[in-house]
Amino acid sequence: MQKAIFYHAGCPVCVDAEKMVLDYLDDSKVDLEIVHFAEDPSRINEAEEAGVKSVPALVLNGQTYHINYGASMEDVKKG
Repeated sequence: MQKAIFYHAGCPVCVDAEKMVLDYLDDSKVDLEIVHFAEDPSRINEAEEAGVKSVPALVLNGQTYHINYGASMEDVKKG
């Protein structure tokens, strides 16, 4: 099973993207983890190390995919 992590900051763009990802990824093939930075800011460094430059973003099999544009990681760090 593939591992995927969806990172977001809770903004409207991120929430819409989360709904889309949950609807379209096949949970029989993908183990999806949702990381909301307002709930777990300790994961910001992990996301940056994975190549996340803005949110929402999906990391799937080590590849980072930026979805639309909600906020830069610098904005996320500011809270």
